Amino acid sequence: MTDHSPDPALLAKAETLTEALPYLQRYAGATFVVKYGGHAMGDPERQRDFAEDVVLLKAVGINPVVVHGGGPQIGAMLQRLGVRSRFVDGLRVTDEETARIAEMVLAGSINKEIVGWIGQAGGRAVGLSGKDAGLVTAEKVGGRREADPLQGIERHVDLGFVGEPVAVDRRVIDTLTAAGIIPVIAPVAIGADGHTYNINADTMAGAIAGALGAARFFLLTDVAGVLDKAGELLTDLDAAAVAALRADGTVSGGMIPKLETCVAAVAAGVDAAVILDGRVPHGMLLEIFTRAGAGTLVRRVAGADRVG
Repeated sequence: MTDHSPDPALLAKAETLTEALPYLQRYAGATFVVKYGGHAMGDPERQRDFAEDVVLLKAVGINPVVVHGGGPQIGAMLQRLGVRSRFVDGLRVTDEETARIAEMVLAGSINKEIVGWIGQAGGRAVGLSGKDAGLVTAEKVGGRREADPLQGIERHVDLGFVGEPVAVDRRVIDTLTAAGIIPVIAPVAIGADGHTYNINADTMAGAIAGALGAARFFLLTDVAGVLDKAGELLTDLDAAAVAALRADGTVSGGMIPKLETCVAAVAAGVDAAVILDGRVPHGMLLEIFTRAGAGTLVRRVAGADRVG
């Protein structure tokens, strides 16, 4: 007798779609800002996964906005050209030559590659930088203190053309998303002084997410999320919890500015920010469309259901 029962794999797919339904309904018409960077940018398979995820979000009625980094690619180009890099507090000291090279890499090759990936996945995207249509206005970041081990003193270091966003004009993003186009934004902007500034991509994405009142702000990184002292993933945080984790040393190094960016974005009007491993295939979809999620959620008040 022939077994006509459905294929278990197909049933699992149907159940996945059923689980996703309330999330699809909730986020229809919402804006998601996605900061894309890290080692996932250099992996062709992960590139394809990312592009397909972004196109899928657009297809189901969500408006994705991509902001990308490119630190490793900038470093490689500087090395190729014989320009030495120097970092203070994780920020690249940027003279005029370095700023020109960074803009060429960010707003040129990387930006257009991502636009191409999205196009290959069946979507429509337009590459921008913060300079286009006055999207982002920057100002020079303050200097930093650096220890001089030879003299046993601290020195003030001018970071050069490193900026931070002070204003976002969302009109060009609104125009593109209304036309069914996915904006892909490089973290470069002009200051009121007329200079071009290189901006940390996390900071740029957080500022844009706040200006758009995004439902979700995703920071795709090279780690699973925020881990406790036992190495377990912390799935739900708010500003008070983040402050406590800093105070007791649970989080340190590069995770601190990422959490600060998430907290600032939520304070600016983002419903929730998510720190997520960009190397996990379709991790962003798992976070959005499943009850368990896949990263660390940061919102105003932790503890409610993750759909909130």
